[in-house]
Amino acid sequence: MKKGKFLRRNTTQYLRLGKKRKKLQKWQKPKGRDNKMRLKFKGYPKTVSIGYGTDKRIRGKIGGEIPAKVIRSINEIKNLKNNEKILIGRFGSKKKIEIAKIAKEKHIDILNLNINKLLKKFEKQPKEKNKEKKNESEK
Repeated sequence: MKKGKFLRRNTTQYLRLGKKRKKLQKWQKPKGRDNKMRLKFKGYPKTVSIGYGTDKRIRGKIGGEIPAKVIRSINEIKNLKNNEKILIGRFGSKKKIEIAKIAKEKHIDILNLNINKLLKKFEKQPKEKNKEKKNESEK
């Protein structure tokens, strides 16, 4: 069955439920007595139910590959072997750049991060900041 995105009812009507704010668009089970979504009326969003789950052969894989582990510190990536596939946890931009450099040296694939794109993006930025500082000091 086609999954789609399951959202709580009225997410397109109220700001606090997610109108123009994707982060707030979440699933919440419809519970009201006369809730048309709970009663599965035609024309209302689908509710979560059995049959919409991911296929067992694909479940837990990203791009058809099973990640070795989730990295939560820079030391963990230093201890890894070459040519592994990993996921990285939440990091700030400085640590992400460090991790990307180490991963590129060791030929480690990060499944939830595009290493080349990240490194290219941050190579340009420091030069622009330096130019701005020079312009300010000249004035």
